[in-house]
Amino acid sequence: MDIFSAIFVVVPLILPVAAAFQIDPLHLGAIFLINLELGYLTPPVGMNLFLASYRFNKPMPQITRAVLPFMLVQLAAVLLVTFVPWLSAGFAHWWAQ
Repeated sequence: MDIFSAIFVVVPLILPVAAAFQIDPLHLGAIFLINLELGYLTPPVGMNLFLASYRFNKPMPQITRAVLPFMLVQLAAVLLVTFVPWLSAGFAHWWAQ
């Protein structure tokens, strides 16, 4: 699913569930967007992989091998933002005070 479509379809469905579990909407949005971008890089159906393969005229396996280190970094970022809520929502809440 496209990122914009996923936002319009899925967010209204998961926002009440997140509110029931007392998850900050800003934190939920950060988790949601980072996960969607990770999905765009995930082989074999990642949209960014197809676009890079077409644009740079390289075979898909070569693009996939090149993007794996970046996927691992992004996976670490997803885990960090998910389990350390201050990274996504802390600065915004501090700035609003």
